[in-house]
Amino acid sequence: MNDSTPSSRRPVPRPARWQRLAGYRPTIIVSCILMIIGILIGGRFYGKYLSSLDVAEREAQIEQLRAESQKQKRDIDSKSTQLTALQDKLTKTQAALDAIMPSANTYNINPNQTLILGDGHLMVGLVGPPANDSVVLNINGKTQSVSAGQTLSISPDPATKCQINLQSFDVFRAVVAAACTAAKAQ
Repeated sequence: MNDSTPSSRRPVPRPARWQRLAGYRPTIIVSCILMIIGILIGGRFYGKYLSSLDVAEREAQIEQLRAESQKQKRDIDSKSTQLTALQDKLTKTQAALDAIMPSANTYNINPNQTLILGDGHLMVGLVGPPANDSVVLNINGKTQSVSAGQTLSISPDPATKCQINLQSFDVFRAVVAAACTAAKAQ
């Protein structure tokens, strides 16, 4: 028989790649473990480094915000002091104005309020809220519509003559000047 038959020539099987490395298996495993441990240790140190940078930046921002906050508090205190000084100045100016221009026989009447004016001769009340161009006054029981600047002459009794002048009005009050004098004999 001839050795050249296909059945007799079988190729020698080559071991698989992993089988060739079988002798190096413990070394490969130890190398992989050491590489993983090295990566973990390096990652931890790198993470600590990054967090220390973040902490330093945060501390710098906190210091900056504290400085800005203190500056704003000083500004608020300064503005508060200025406001108090201006309020005092306004109060003094208003007192001086009232001393220069006394408002004798001038009264503020609120809606639905009645006052006794003119040395007790007149009862004047503001009926309801003011309208756009006039107010309704109740004078000794008689209602009259009065515009700003209008003057009314009232005789509560034959011996007395009174003048009522509506100086101004707004939604919250009417300013009325009232004066009574003895009537002239005819």
